[in-house]
Amino acid sequence: MTHRGSCHCGQIRFEAQGDFDTAMECNCTHCSRKGYLLWFVPRTQFALKTPESSMSTYTFNKHVIKHHFCPKCGCAPFGFGVSNGAEMAAINVRCLEDVDLSGIQRRFADGRSL
Repeated sequence: MTHRGSCHCGQIRFEAQGDFDTAMECNCTHCSRKGYLLWFVPRTQFALKTPESSMSTYTFNKHVIKHHFCPKCGCAPFGFGVSNGAEMAAINVRCLEDVDLSGIQRRFADGRSL
């Protein structure tokens, strides 16, 4: 299935291939403040539909995850990182079109302890 998403103003648009019924809810200071609900897909299943120059990037802690956000509206729809040697996209499901969040099971991750 193709999921379409964007930042609030639409300056950043993307598509991701796959299905999900769970999302990770992390308690690290960044994820909890932003309210992320994350779905992870291989980077090959993610397609940015707008120029990379339309987004800004934030890193923190070990600087291994590139959190991308819109410099216009501030919305943070996804990030890129590497897990077990594979490039991944961490998609904020709150930024996907037509997703019923009440049907998404949440998996807790203790990011504050990392």
